[in-house]
Amino acid sequence: MEAEMTVDRVGMVVHGGRPEAAEAARTVRAWCAEHAVACTDIDVWNDGGRRSARQEVAAAGDPDLVVTLGGDGTFLRGARLAAAVDALVLGVDLGRVGFLTEVPAALVRAALDAVRENRLDLERRMLLTMRASRRLEVPADIEALMKYGRGPLLPPTSVRADCESGGEWGVPLDVAALNDVVLEKLARDRQVSVGVYIAGRLLASYSADALLVATPTGSTAYSFAAGGPVVSPRAETLVFTPVAPHMTFNRSVVAAPDEPVGLRVLERSGRAAVSIDGQLRGVLGPGDWIGVYAAPRRLRVARLGPMDFYGRLRDRMNLTDAPAAVADGVPAPLWPVSTPPPGDLAHLAMPDGPASAG
Repeated sequence: MEAEMTVDRVGMVVHGGRPEAAEAARTVRAWCAEHAVACTDIDVWNDGGRRSARQEVAAAGDPDLVVTLGGDGTFLRGARLAAAVDALVLGVDLGRVGFLTEVPAALVRAALDAVRENRLDLERRMLLTMRASRRLEVPADIEALMKYGRGPLLPPTSVRADCESGGEWGVPLDVAALNDVVLEKLARDRQVSVGVYIAGRLLASYSADALLVATPTGSTAYSFAAGGPVVSPRAETLVFTPVAPHMTFNRSVVAAPDEPVGLRVLERSGRAAVSIDGQLRGVLGPGDWIGVYAAPRRLRVARLGPMDFYGRLRDRMNLTDAPAAVADGVPAPLWPVSTPPPGDLAHLAMPDGPASAG
């Protein structure tokens, strides 16, 4: 872990509807009080107000550690806040094992001690950001019709002041998506028609229910449900997946991290909603476009140890072995190697042995 990491201010994002979240929050507050660390609740939905991530974290005193207490949805909310100020984020798991949360509630105090003593692993997750032909806004009639998420809509996306803006390259939006950016139809009876560009070249014009661009982290969320591939969270890729396209080609396309994905709403398309990590952020009409690309900065995630992503995948997806594979023998061992790798394999990412494959 980074030697310079010190924790002076903690911000908590708490799943409001769960008693165990409130209990875990009390534990965090008690730990902070014992170590003279400032602790503030941060949540853009607490009072029904609409504030940007930067406004929210500024009001919380710019925490250097964001602790989320809930499931993967709560972690996504915390990640949005942490990304705005490059804070470290620690996910406490209060439900079934998630892909994003890391620490069981019983180990909250131990995890905070580990952060304070620089004993945690630091993982960097790719984020998506975007440009658009104009600022994203949600029209009042749509806001009345659609209730997204468990709280009010987030405020309109702001434009980044540190980037060149305007012209055919559009406006740079202050957006950080950990999972995905989705362009989806608004009317049930009318698909969106979208020209999809990868690395500046037209891939195809799609008519579909939705088109989504996911990070490796988001590959196990909506992208997976739409038939996309499972991608290691350590990879650096953009995964484009069409949802129910009216064409023969319905496969995902995996692009390199420096290859942007452009989505242009075509002339005969219905209106399209733009969602960022599951939150409705804007509505586009014919002629509008968005460009989605890897953000230059990564989300810094605190972990207790190396993530057993594939073990977690097996558990979360309830993967069972093919009957034919075990009909006449025994199932494959969960971890078949117990000795260190030979020198020519030393550069590979492999656990030390069965004891560390938890």
